[in-house]
Amino acid sequence: MKSCFKCGDEKPFSEFYRHKKMSDGYLNKCKECTKKAVRQHRRENESVREYDRRRYREDPNRRAKSQEYVKKWRRENPERYKAHLAVNNAIRDGRLRPLPCEVCFNTHDLHAHHEDYSKPLDVKWLCAKCHHRHHAEIGKGRG
Repeated sequence: MKSCFKCGDEKPFSEFYRHKKMSDGYLNKCKECTKKAVRQHRRENESVREYDRRRYREDPNRRAKSQEYVKKWRRENPERYKAHLAVNNAIRDGRLRPLPCEVCFNTHDLHAHHEDYSKPLDVKWLCAKCHHRHHAEIGKGRG
C-alpha cells in the first residue's frame, strides 16, 4: 500500500504509475490524481492543445483511427446519430436556434443535450463545460 501525496488516500501499488527514480519504484501521485492533473494542464495551456491539433493533422494514422472511431460510434448509436443530424439540419434550415446555456448563460461552444433521443428537436442548450459536467454527474449517479 502507498499514500498519494495529492489526495492523501492510501491505495495499492497497482493504483500508481511505475517510476524507476522513486525509492519504491512508483510515482508518489496515484493514477487518478495524475490523470486529473494532465487533463487540467491540457485545458489551461493553449500550446498543448495546438500541439494536439497539429499532431492530428500531420499524422495520417491518427486521423484514420479517429475516423474509424466515429464510424463505429455511429453504427453502435444510430438513434443518437439521427438525433444529432436532425438538430444540425434544423439549425441549418432555421427551424432551431441555439440559445444561451441553461446553467451558466454562456453563448459560446453550445451543445444540444438530448434527454430523450426519440424527440430529436427537444433539446436543452448547454455550453461544453456544463454539458460535460452534466454527464459526469449522471455517470456518478449510476454507481
